[in-house]
Amino acid sequence: MNNDEIVSILNGLIEISRDGAEGFRTCSEDVDDVALKLYFKNRAESCEKAIRELNTEVRRHGGDPDSGGTLTGTLHRAWVNLQAAIISRDNLSVLEECERGEAAAVLAYENALREELPGELRALLDKQLDGAKRNHDRVRQMRDTARHSSTT
Repeated sequence: MNNDEIVSILNGLIEISRDGAEGFRTCSEDVDDVALKLYFKNRAESCEKAIRELNTEVRRHGGDPDSGGTLTGTLHRAWVNLQAAIISRDNLSVLEECERGEAAAVLAYENALREELPGELRALLDKQLDGAKRNHDRVRQMRDTARHSSTT
């Protein structure tokens, strides 16, 4: 795989990570629960760290890091805001949207790791994929708890 292809893959991951950071920030604004606010803010910071690492790799491979998110990410954040406004900042709805965003991030990393990447870069992406999976699993767990609480 040549550097241009690597840069393209990495820039795609930068976009999804930026969407994740913005999505987590949006979620932190759309919930009233203090613990959820802190969790979402922490996850946004984690996504920002991933972006910085990916930016470094893009430059190392001779490219320019992507500076914008995806249209899908923008639409996702708008949907989270709309739903939160309609349903009075319902934690369950916010968690459901957050889980969808994290599922997209996991898929993007899994797709990237199907490519022939240099070993050091593969190790970084594996580490970031593990983080995205942990985020997804934790958000799903919180969503399930919120869902259970709303039915009892």
